[in-house]
Amino acid sequence: MTGRIALSFVLVMAGLGGCAVGPNYRTASPAALGVPDRFKSEAKATPTAPVDLARWWTGFNDPVLTGLVERSLAQNLDIDAAGARLRQARASIASARSAQLPTLNGSGSIGRSIGNSGRSIFDPTTGTTISTGGDTTVYRAGFDAAYEVDVFGGIRRSVEAARADTGAALANLQSAQQTVVSEVGLNYVSARLAQNRLRIARDNLRTQDETVEIVGWRVQAGLVSSLDLEQARQLRAQTAATIPTLENNYATAANRIAVLLGEAPGAVDALLTPERIIPLAPPATDIPAAVIQRRPDVASAERSLAAETARIGVQEAELYPALRLTGSFAGSDTNLSDVVSGALGNLLASVSAPIFQGGRLRAAVEGQRASTDAALANYRQTVLTALEDVENALTALDTSERREREIVIAETAARNAAIYARSQYRAGLIDFQTVLDSERTLLSSQDSRATARADRATATVQLYKALGGGWQSAPLPASATRSGTIAVLPDSGTRP
Repeated sequence: MTGRIALSFVLVMAGLGGCAVGPNYRTASPAALGVPDRFKSEAKATPTAPVDLARWWTGFNDPVLTGLVERSLAQNLDIDAAGARLRQARASIASARSAQLPTLNGSGSIGRSIGNSGRSIFDPTTGTTISTGGDTTVYRAGFDAAYEVDVFGGIRRSVEAARADTGAALANLQSAQQTVVSEVGLNYVSARLAQNRLRIARDNLRTQDETVEIVGWRVQAGLVSSLDLEQARQLRAQTAATIPTLENNYATAANRIAVLLGEAPGAVDALLTPERIIPLAPPATDIPAAVIQRRPDVASAERSLAAETARIGVQEAELYPALRLTGSFAGSDTNLSDVVSGALGNLLASVSAPIFQGGRLRAAVEGQRASTDAALANYRQTVLTALEDVENALTALDTSERREREIVIAETAARNAAIYARSQYRAGLIDFQTVLDSERTLLSSQDSRATARADRATATVQLYKALGGGWQSAPLPASATRSGTIAVLPDSGTRP
């Protein structure tokens, strides 16, 4: 009767295996996260043709930029590291799944007894006595198995958490790809801006050299005082002083691009050497605000929330009884062929349940619930930050476009004013201070026009990034699929 009760209890416990404790995760709707239907700043943007966000850099129609971006996706080391972390997360799924399967271990041995005539050998493995005569060889073999029935779903929840962690790792890889692409684009704009500003500064420097020469002649002729010459030399020196800073800006941007490509600084100098005007691309418009949910950082935060939710079930399962089935099968004999036929086995079902843990288990559940609440807050904050990024990028794009239009007018007027001032100065109609002011204004206007164009290009890149573009067409790095290899650096012959 007792055996029947035990068997019935085991069957009931096994039948409960279809349930799982802990909350079931459900993805929140955009409305629940406070995502509006449209971006409020989008109404200011000029309507354009649809943009392929997956390959937004091609919209700039700059083959150098396109080549650099594609090389960065294939060679960047941050992407390579993120791919390895994805492979690691996928391995954790297999590790979690293994707990759902029984474990099986085998053993075997061969023993040789010499000079044991007429003795008997007791085998503790099987509990039998083997009679021997003379030199004897004893063969032993066996295996044992164990299986824990996932009665309350703790193991299933751990697999669920591992899957969500893998989703977060994949999103982190995509985020790394998106970040690298945008960083290449931003630094490319910075490099071209530095080149354009260098050209403007050098062109103005040549003009100011001519002005210094002309004023020098007029001083020698006694037409003007030395004050005009010193003022001309001062303006020329101020313009020349900006060139080292601009050269440093260019070198910094070019070196950063090289590192983003996984190469040493200087690797892309040859590609950037022919100066190009800063490229522009049409901005993305007519996009619903809910599109930010495809941003990798938002997806990563959502998957992390799913993983933390599943771990509540893992902790709650510890509060309930655990059913474990174990078995063993072992045999020994002096004849190898008789080891199996003479073997003995046993099967055991055991149930263990927590009775008193001093509140440790319930504290673990409460701690996990708090961790889930933190993950939810982080998810909501990530969504709000994504909306902020898009709104700021749309506003920056609109203001940069309006600013550039006005600066173009100002630069044209400054160029004409400088021409008139130099002509009238030669004719002796105006003083030299007016010439200096016109040349300063021209240099400032030309520099501002280049900067305004760069601001417009930068805002466009930032908008593409804020909308979650750039990772969709990126290839999966080899580190995400490579297995069985360990990459090592060449031995330098030194030791710490």
